[in-house]
Amino acid sequence: MGLQRYNSHMLTRLNINNIVLIERLNLEFGAGLNILTGETGAGKSILLDALALTLGARGDAGLVRRGTDGASVTAEFDNIPPVIRQLLTDVGIDCDDDMLILRRTLSPDGKGRAWINDCAVSIKTLKAVGDALVEIHGQFANHALQDGATHRVALDEFAAAQNKEFADIASATKNAYAEFHAAEKRMAELKDMLARAAMEREFLEHNVAELSALDVHVGEEEDLASQRSAMMNAEKDAAILGDAMAAIAPRGNSLDAAIYSVAHILERIKTSPNPYREQIDKLYEAAQTVSDVAAALNPAEPDTASLEEIEERLFAIRAAARKHRIHADELPSKLAQMAQQLSTIDNSDAELKKLSAQMSQKRAEFDRCATALHNARIQAAEILRTSILAELPELKLGQADFIADITATEPTATGIDSVTFMIKTNPGMPFGALHKTASGGELSRFMLALRVVLAGGAGARTFIFDEIDTGISGATASAVGNRLNRLAAAAQALVITHSAQVAGYADRHFKISKSVANDITTTSVHEITAEERLNEVARIISGAEITPESLTMAQTLIKH
Repeated sequence: MGLQRYNSHMLTRLNINNIVLIERLNLEFGAGLNILTGETGAGKSILLDALALTLGARGDAGLVRRGTDGASVTAEFDNIPPVIRQLLTDVGIDCDDDMLILRRTLSPDGKGRAWINDCAVSIKTLKAVGDALVEIHGQFANHALQDGATHRVALDEFAAAQNKEFADIASATKNAYAEFHAAEKRMAELKDMLARAAMEREFLEHNVAELSALDVHVGEEEDLASQRSAMMNAEKDAAILGDAMAAIAPRGNSLDAAIYSVAHILERIKTSPNPYREQIDKLYEAAQTVSDVAAALNPAEPDTASLEEIEERLFAIRAAARKHRIHADELPSKLAQMAQQLSTIDNSDAELKKLSAQMSQKRAEFDRCATALHNARIQAAEILRTSILAELPELKLGQADFIADITATEPTATGIDSVTFMIKTNPGMPFGALHKTASGGELSRFMLALRVVLAGGAGARTFIFDEIDTGISGATASAVGNRLNRLAAAAQALVITHSAQVAGYADRHFKISKSVANDITTTSVHEITAEERLNEVARIISGAEITPESLTMAQTLIKH
């Protein structure tokens, strides 16, 4: 029986239409080790070409099956991990359920489109998601560890699996860096502000004195404007009243005196009783009314001095607001702001010393945490090296060597270390960076060993190995199969192989076949079990003719 399979995300379905020799193909993959075998030229590489399209590889018109109006490939994944959910959220794609569908189309001219969960996306986005989902070892050479930026993360994941305290050390380092960086930022901001403020000191002093003397209050400008408007209207009203008074007393003779004169004249009538008594009484009443009105209309002298004072202050406030390009009501806060700047300049030495002490304290704490993290990484790197070297002899890589080179770098939230995985495949050769090493059979087997050792942190991907068994056989091939089986226990693996020993470890086995009908060549793939699988493993052993001996050997090789 195989190892217990880890419930990581995996590729569940692959649907291919009109890709080179494949007309229509629907495959369902499972957890663990999925093996694909077939005769040379059957089209095994076409499957990888098709899958690579859904993962963001460059499209090519040559992939479109001749005579069709376009090609399409759809890949479905389940058990989507949080890191990929976050990646999708960042680009505005919903991933509410536990399934992720990547789809890619190609037109006959090579132009393509891409979708994730039925949302149109750029090829760049598709590739970012694809790289997070699948790691291909083979002709595509896009596996994650060939990106040097991933080496530190891989070492840290391995270290966390080896040392229960490592995650706490890394977290403490991250927090210490955040506090140190915040103090460093405050210091830079203070120095920048002081440099600018010192250049403006004379300007600040002048304006603080000016605004302090002006002593503006919020709402004062509006109040003054209202008072000014009222007083200016009073002046105009006084002028109108003057005109009215002049009309009541034309040429200096008051109208009420003239009415009184008329009444007095009528009083001299000799007839008794006076026939105009009623009219005389009315004239007296009218004269009194005119006299009362004149008294009421007599304008008071306008307070021109008060108006001038109000206008002078109002105009001063508005001039200050224009000068500082703010509303008059913002002048008090502007005064407080500039006064604070002056105070900061005056107290800059003390503030700088305080912040400098804080920053030194935060840096010392970060250095302590980062040193502990560095030491933990060194210990993990030694364990990693020992573990990998133990895997190599059975993979026919006994002369190879590996180190995790840890060098100093600028402080970051991850400490002070830069990590580069270095390998050499032959004695006497210098170490070379893993991500700069050319691909090949030896490197593929080395990457397998590395991935098996790092399997504790590798569950975030589906691994695909293309002809990793090239140039090996016998015990070495069996060792490769064993390690693929171990890797598949932690993460799903799809393997294209020509090795019966590797094929024997399959949890699911798929056979790739090619047929010709009416001069049209078609590649097909189907899952094989039981006797059909036994015959396929025997075919790999003996070639086209299956012999009793090859069937017997096949039975011993099939593990699951």
